[in-house]
Amino acid sequence: MNCGCDSLASGLLDPFVARARLIEAARPIAGQQRCGLEQARGRVLAEDIVARHDMPGVDNSAMDGYALRLAELLHNESVGEGLPIVQRIPAGAGVTPLDEGSCARIFTGAPIPLGADCVIPQEATWIDGPGHLRVEGTFSVGANIRRRGEETREGSRLLAAGTYLDAPALALLATQGIAEVRVRPRLAVALISTGDELLEPGERYVPGRVYNSNRVMLQALLEQQNCEVLDLGIQPDDRESLHRALRIARDSADLVLCTGGVSVGEEDHMRPVIESMGHIDFHGLAIKPGKPFTFAWLGDAAGGGTPLIGLPGNPVASLVGWQLLGLPFVHGRQGRRPAPLQHFPVSAGFSRPASRERYELLRVVLEWRCGDPMAQLAGGQGSHMLSAASQADGYLLVSPGDPIDEGRGYAYLPISQFSV
Repeated sequence: MNCGCDSLASGLLDPFVARARLIEAARPIAGQQRCGLEQARGRVLAEDIVARHDMPGVDNSAMDGYALRLAELLHNESVGEGLPIVQRIPAGAGVTPLDEGSCARIFTGAPIPLGADCVIPQEATWIDGPGHLRVEGTFSVGANIRRRGEETREGSRLLAAGTYLDAPALALLATQGIAEVRVRPRLAVALISTGDELLEPGERYVPGRVYNSNRVMLQALLEQQNCEVLDLGIQPDDRESLHRALRIARDSADLVLCTGGVSVGEEDHMRPVIESMGHIDFHGLAIKPGKPFTFAWLGDAAGGGTPLIGLPGNPVASLVGWQLLGLPFVHGRQGRRPAPLQHFPVSAGFSRPASRERYELLRVVLEWRCGDPMAQLAGGQGSHMLSAASQADGYLLVSPGDPIDEGRGYAYLPISQFSV
């Protein structure tokens, strides 16, 4: 999805090149912890897990019905007779042999009796006058039987190190009787907001100042990724305060995430402070919104310095920078494999002039017309306008210099992928 070059005509870094560089730089944090399944949701496995047992452990029935030998059923049907029902096998019963010339009432998950080679679903059966089983339809050997080990064999890899432990993964571990696993430590992230213009929610409004929406948003996004958040609050726009806050963040966190102050204005002091404590890997992306994105190291990167991500101060630009670039870096630091961007073509339901030098991510909602999706603008597209971002289904990605023509297809990135 990128142009294949590190810099576009504007001298800004291609955002997809930047994403690849961040993923490459995201070394997992060290250490392991033992964790019970009840506390493991959202953690990341630190070890491969192998299966302790075959799954299923025995051949079992895939549905409620009757277990039998198909050849005996066919023989009896040929002479106009049914099969006597001589057994009842519920789930959890032991494995028993099936008497010759008979069938067994069986329930979903119950073990197949020895000798049976087919399960007939109860919907395809009826009981005749003598109480024998009669069958409607045609069936084959092995029908409706779950074979031992068809899902997992003992000793095979169940989950790989780096797996994110969501509900299905935890359930899979539970099927093997596993009560605890080794996981990576939670990622500690220091969160810093900068700007003399910022107020915290709950404070009295002052004309000319703005409430700090970035802190609330980013804390929620970090907690969604099961990070430990060290909130260092709002730091004033002076070098001494920023240096002190970054020193605390460097020494106490696995990642520093800051917002604002990373542009090149006279009141943007974050960049020179970062350079005095380490070095900037890159600054400035060819993307709208999100241009002032910064990636840096506090200390020596090769020697284990603390990585820093500087997000723009405008909240939508901060959100886009997090989703497109910050999130895969966090996943890599957690020991997860960052997922590739999900995108598919969607027709635009509007027209718009080209953005000359940058990729543009437009916040859109999907409308369905004749079964096909069509993107419409979710609202105002300013980088300060959270209302459109809060309503959007995804982003329409537009390449530099490419206008939007109504009815034409463009890459669409669903926002849902950024919450996993």
